[in-house]
Amino acid sequence: MFHISLLSYQYSWPDVIGNIGVAFLIGTYAALTAGKIDADGWVYPLFNLIAAFLLTISLCFNPNLSSLVIEFFWSVISIIGLYRYIKKVKK
Repeated sequence: MFHISLLSYQYSWPDVIGNIGVAFLIGTYAALTAGKIDADGWVYPLFNLIAAFLLTISLCFNPNLSSLVIEFFWSVISIIGLYRYIKKVKK
């Protein structure tokens, strides 16, 4: 049987950091979907990179391999997006 008790959950500073990362991730995606930011600009990949970094910090204290793999690739893709933006601006 699987049992989760939210009443006994200890909310700690890694959780706060992870939730800030989640806010960056959701806020950035919402801004992109609403047309407030451009996927080819610098804001979208930078905020995604910040989100991945904050979530990775949280995951270092409460490891989950699948989530760490996602955050690794999220970071790599974000860095590629920032690189492409910088390369485009320098032309």
